[in-house]
Amino acid sequence: MSDLRTLDDCRTRIDALDAELVRLLSERARVSLRVGELKAGKQAPIYVPDREARVFENLEKRNTGPLPDLALRHIWTEILSSSRALQRRLRVAFLEPIGTFSYEAARRRFGASTEFVPCRTIPEVFYATARGDADYGIVPIENSTDGGVSFTLDTFVEMDIKVCAEIEIQISANLCSHGTLESVDTVYSQPVALAQCRRWLSANLPRAEIIEVTSTARAIELAKEPNEAGIGSESAAEVFGVPILARGIEDQRNNFTRFVVIGDHVAPPTGRDKSAIVFGVRHHAGALHEALRIFAARGVNLTRIESRPSKRRIWEYVFFVDFQGHQDDPAVRQALAELGEHAQFIKVLGSWPDESRPNEVPAREISAKSD
Repeated sequence: MSDLRTLDDCRTRIDALDAELVRLLSERARVSLRVGELKAGKQAPIYVPDREARVFENLEKRNTGPLPDLALRHIWTEILSSSRALQRRLRVAFLEPIGTFSYEAARRRFGASTEFVPCRTIPEVFYATARGDADYGIVPIENSTDGGVSFTLDTFVEMDIKVCAEIEIQISANLCSHGTLESVDTVYSQPVALAQCRRWLSANLPRAEIIEVTSTARAIELAKEPNEAGIGSESAAEVFGVPILARGIEDQRNNFTRFVVIGDHVAPPTGRDKSAIVFGVRHHAGALHEALRIFAARGVNLTRIESRPSKRRIWEYVFFVDFQGHQDDPAVRQALAELGEHAQFIKVLGSWPDESRPNEVPAREISAKSD
């Protein structure tokens, strides 16, 4: 770059590059429109998680810097979002209001060229998606500190809906108020967010009244008086104009939440996939061991197992299991078939591309289970 001797030289070169980028993006958009026409003829879905996973993988393989991979992902998320909107603008359900961690996760997965459909509760996200009020929904399923999200897990048992993608995001909680730390005597937040900040609250606001609300964004919205505070994200603080008194008050700094995208289909196999099931076992010694042994015998690696009350009979439980592999892989198909012979019931929740790498973003852009 010996020809870039002055600031004007650099700006002239950047202007030329920008013009070329616009030309290439327009060409890409025209191809995307043709893709939409071909999909419409086959009634294929507009959002294709396996294809988008390959796009990101190809970008990272070709990236030689200086832009980090994560920056390219952010840029291409919006390119893909705009391309989908040229075909048809997707509707994505999330836990309301704007500013919740779920909203931030939906924005990070689907981009700005999406219509976001607010829902009052996590089950309502499922219902809106199942009714067709939204093409997809996004719900928190697991937090690295507090485990599974009960509302999400229980609704999966009740409803016939599929997981087709996931996103994993780091969490940072902030105390927001128009007052000072000394003036705060009431703290609002969602139960999981409160649990994640328990030690900080005990040490810094031991006498404050703790009030549980439906979401972290609602908590900050309620913090109108100098004696009130809400715990939530920086983006929610900006939305509702509430100053941040203390940043990063979560007890565990390495705190992540996994969200899943739900819809009416699963993603095709990519060769690097994850799947999830829920099943129940009969009451006899070693029943769960026998069920899990089926996966070990076929070399299927389990990545998560969690139990929940069955809601059908007292003191009976169902088991949620995530594993590596796609439900259409031969070894997985065999394992699920054999498990079906032993279990009281089995339900495949979905398969999706494995992008299990924490989405390391600044605290202001974070999303979490803590809605």
